[in-house]
Order: sequence, then structure tokens, then C-alpha cells
Amino acid sequence: MIFDRSQQIPLSSLQPDKIVGLDLMHPVVGDTTGETWAAIEAGRLKISTDEHNASSQRWVGGFNPFATYELGLHQFDGSGRIGVSFHDTEQNDFLSACIVAKDGRYQAIEWVVVKDGQEVSRQEYAWPDDVRTTGPIRLRVQMLAVGVNLYLDSDGKSQLVGYPDFNEHLELRHKDLISRYEFRLSSDLEANSSAEIDEVLSALTPGCGQADIRAITNQNGEPLLDQGRVWLTMTVRGRALPHPMQGVFSMDPSVFDIRFEGIIVFDMGDGLWRNELASHLFYDESSKQWRGWTTGFSALGTKSSQEEKAILAVWSDRDPRRGFSIMHAKPVGVTGQHEDPHGVYDSEAGKWRLLLSEKAGKYRAGMWESDHWDRGYQRLAGPVEMDSTGTLIQKVGDSRYVFFGSADRKVYIRSYPELKPVGELNMHLPPWNENTGTRIWPNIIPLPDGFPAPYIALMMDRQNYPGMPKSNWTYGAMYLYHAHP
Repeated sequence: MIFDRSQQIPLSSLQPDKIVGLDLMHPVVGDTTGETWAAIEAGRLKISTDEHNASSQRWVGGFNPFATYELGLHQFDGSGRIGVSFHDTEQNDFLSACIVAKDGRYQAIEWVVVKDGQEVSRQEYAWPDDVRTTGPIRLRVQMLAVGVNLYLDSDGKSQLVGYPDFNEHLELRHKDLISRYEFRLSSDLEANSSAEIDEVLSALTPGCGQADIRAITNQNGEPLLDQGRVWLTMTVRGRALPHPMQGVFSMDPSVFDIRFEGIIVFDMGDGLWRNELASHLFYDESSKQWRGWTTGFSALGTKSSQEEKAILAVWSDRDPRRGFSIMHAKPVGVTGQHEDPHGVYDSEAGKWRLLLSEKAGKYRAGMWESDHWDRGYQRLAGPVEMDSTGTLIQKVGDSRYVFFGSADRKVYIRSYPELKPVGELNMHLPPWNENTGTRIWPNIIPLPDGFPAPYIALMMDRQNYPGMPKSNWTYGAMYLYHAHP
């Protein structure tokens, strides 16, 4: 999924062909210079000037630093700028992304950050040689909590143009700021110029890649089959770290109809909505609460203080699987920069078991246990000797096993909970070859009778989005496997 239109979850939009009362629905806001004319013509919004330069802004909607924003530009005549901007309604702070045109031809993408009325960042990205310079074009602004990706979409192709960060200037994950900011259509036109706009929108999207696929379960680790669908957490990719965020997806396990369902952010009580990821969520029947564990990657994006990545316990009374959700979070108390938590309640042992990719030189699988799901964990086994990723506890038949991907071009199987060697996963056409990365997530899911296979595995590859600067983790395509023991 690469910003699939069919998968967008809408937040706000300016749709010219549906506007009745432009100045009521999308009023002029903020500072203006000169006089700009706006009219709906042939189902498009036309913004124009006379013999004088002019700039203006129109309100489109609220602001979400985890959303994607798009401007569908149909045509530009003359010279100037047209784009989207995000403004603090109480302070003179804003960010903007604009298409720069000269004599009717697109020349560059411009990114500007203003703080306390002073310009603190201005970056201009040259127009790609293989992207049209006139006619219909789409500017896509993928907000990533602490940074942004800027794309141009034309003729069915989405191309990355720029990728600035802004968190050294503005901390837009702060809840108070999110409520103050608004999303605007901005124009700055020279004399006798005009721009025709097809649409402006904001939406939650599946991003430019998905990874870290994990089934949502009950407290015993059994997959949650709700409405005939398995529910999955996946990392929605944006660039490197800390740019991704936690997505939720679903799929009918009898077919291959993956559906983007929502975004989850996490609240640790410090005023920020955090973009953690690589989560395992479960529904706890006894408390009627949604719980789980996640990896605190957002610490890497905090400039105001020194934070360290940690494993977090997360919970929510509201079902977080659809739309935009906020889950509470706190550290579980396991020291170390570990990743990929997966946990179960073992009723026979009367313990919570938590499997991690532990930072022990390289990342290696280790098993921990506690009397409580959210604290008090002590080491039980491991870490193992080999590189480990996507650590998973899963039942095959009546017995639990541990699975994990590896840089060794294998998926290893270990005993539960001792982590003794059992073997390797037999895979037909694994999601790698001799030229690609192999540290994938096994994500094996058992299914009840009546499905085409008693086990499926939904995995991703590690192919990165074209043109993304290194280091980046934007993979990947998704692969569905059936297993018949």
C-alpha cells in the first residue's frame, strides 16, 4: 500500500464541486496581502489576482501531526506559490509546503518553518526531471510527528522530493499545540496569476510502506477473530526513526483483502501524543480493557530532553482498532533498549510471559515473566545466540513455540518458554532473495476449522521506498502464506 486512495480514512477536505457557500465553509483566515479573487468554476476552485500581487489563506480543517495532507492542483497560470500550511492560531508559528511556479511552469517545492514570527528554516527542492511541469499535479505532505515527507504524484506515480525534520524548532506532538493548529490552503500569487484546484484534503493513510505485522489477540495469545476478520498491528512507514507510527489493519483470513483501519498514538502523561510502534495488543476479558506492549521509539525524536527507548505497557477502555485512537502508556520496568514485545498469559504457569528482541550487542530473543502484565518482569530464558526480530509466541497444535526472524536468512523455532532449539520454519518462496534483507516477522496465525488453511502467515519484505535517504526503514510489500502440517 502506497498512499492508496481507497484506503484513506478522511479527516477534512475542500471539495470544490460540493461547495455551496465558499466563504462560510472555507473562510479566509490569517494574514492577507493585496486582493485575491476566489470562485468555483467547472467544479474547481480558482484563485486569482489582478494587476497586483496578493496572498491569502483559507481554512480547510483541524490539524493532526500523524496525518497526510494533499493538494490536487489542476493548473497554474502566471507565477507564485500554491500549497498547504499549518498555523498556530495563538502564536505566530507555522509550517508550509508549496509548489513554486514561474510563467506557468512548476519549478520547485518549498518548505518553510516560522517560529515566533521568525523564519527558522527554508528549504527549496528542485522539480524532478521526470515529473510534468504543467497541468494536473498532486502535492502530498506526509506528516511524521517530528518531520515530514514531501511527494509529487503525477501520471500514476508518487515521487519523493524532500524530507525535512522540524522537531528542533516545533514540538507538534504536544496535545495543546495540536488543538491550536489548523490546516489551510495558502496562496501567494504574483500579478495576473491564477491557480485552479481540484481538491485539498487531510486523511489518515497507510503511508509509503508497512512492516512489523502482528495479530491482535486475547490474553492467551489466541488471534482475535471479530466480524470474520483477523486484526493486525502494522508499522505505518514514513522514513527512518522516529518517523513511523502504529497502524491497525484487518483481513478476512479466507482471502487477501487487507484493509487499513486506523492509527494509534500513545499518551505517557507528559502532554505528548507519541508515535510508538512494533506493538502487540490484546483484549483482556476479565477487565474488559484493551491492553498490550509497544516499543518506545518516539524517545528518539524528543529534542527538549534526553530519552531512551523502552518497552511500554499500553491500555485503553475504548476499542483502539478503528479511526484515530489514544492509548495510555508507561514503562514496564525492563531496563534496556529492547524491541518487538509479544506476550501471553500462561494459565498453567499462572504467569505473564513476555518475549522480546533484546538489545544485547545485536538484537536477540529473550523470555521474561511476571505476576502482572504491566510490571515486575524477571528474566526466564535467553537471550539466544543469534540475531532475532519479530519475536512471536504461538501455538502449533496444543503446544506453544517461539518464532523469530533473523539476519541469518532463516526463521528460527525455539521451545516455549525455555528457548531451546527446535528447528527452522519451512517456507516456500520466503519474502527475501540473495539481494534483499531477511529480518522479517513470522506472524504465524492459527485459524479454526472452516478456513482454507489451519495456519496462515502474513509477512512483509524489506524493500525500501524508492529515493528515500539512508538510513530508512520503509518496507514493505506483504506476502500471505498458507500452512498445511
